[in-house]
Amino acid sequence: MNWLILRSATGSPLLTSVTTMATSSLAPRTEAIDISESSIARATGKDLGKRRARSIGLGFVVPAVALIGWEAASRLGWLDKSIASSPGEILVEIDRLVVTGQIWVHLWATFVRVFNGFALGAVVAIVLGALTGTSPIIYRLLNPTIHAIRSVPSYAWVPLFILWFGIFETSKILLIALGAFFPLYLALVSSIRSVDRKLVEVALVNGFKGWSLIRRIFLPASSPAIFVGLRQSLGLAWMFVVAAEFMGATHGLGFLLIDGQTTGKPATLITSILLFALCGKITDGCLAWISERALHWQDSYHPNSPEARSG
Repeated sequence: MNWLILRSATGSPLLTSVTTMATSSLAPRTEAIDISESSIARATGKDLGKRRARSIGLGFVVPAVALIGWEAASRLGWLDKSIASSPGEILVEIDRLVVTGQIWVHLWATFVRVFNGFALGAVVAIVLGALTGTSPIIYRLLNPTIHAIRSVPSYAWVPLFILWFGIFETSKILLIALGAFFPLYLALVSSIRSVDRKLVEVALVNGFKGWSLIRRIFLPASSPAIFVGLRQSLGLAWMFVVAAEFMGATHGLGFLLIDGQTTGKPATLITSILLFALCGKITDGCLAWISERALHWQDSYHPNSPEARSG
């Protein structure tokens, strides 16, 4: 061993040959480790897939039990059918809407309004949230007013928007955008003002200023809160579309809701409510899937992880 060290210190080619032999001898072991890690990753992925499927299956338990109890109560005469239809009658109503094609017209009209309003509100929220969160002057100027406007109920805006923009699509989309704006704005401002001060100082030392500082430091650091705010904004967009479609809409789930109420058809009314719930859940699930893929770098706690289950 001493001889090898001496020869290495004198710069002998022996060091190169020994290093080469050691590297070549270790190469198969490295390959075996890589194969083992890939197999472990596949096994972990399969395990996660099984747990996710089990979790999704458990999510259907409560709705299934509720529907069975609802149907049983209706058959036993515990519910007044003039105000509460049974699940069987609702399925008949859904079938009627599908056969006549009305359901696709109503769904398309509502989806277009929700996503146009959501997109407009999200863009404005990101721009104003980034400016308000990074600039103390803009924060002091705008934040109190925005919080005051946030306290106004959604239906209070309906007559004002009708007066300003009429009963056409502009007023509906702007009302939905107003509802979608606040959750994302609040989440973004709060997360930006919670970014690590040392991270910002390092960025300033390296020449990041203005928009580059926002784009390279604040927005990536705030991305988890942004996705949470986006999901909350999308939920409020689905809530505000009901108020928006009260403003003279001739198509949409909100119109279907009003039609069921005015014509005394509880099956139509409840069908509209269930479609709202289903559409909201599907769109929220899509956004949750996107956020999970976009934030894959997070080493965060998960209730279904093996560590959590063993604990």
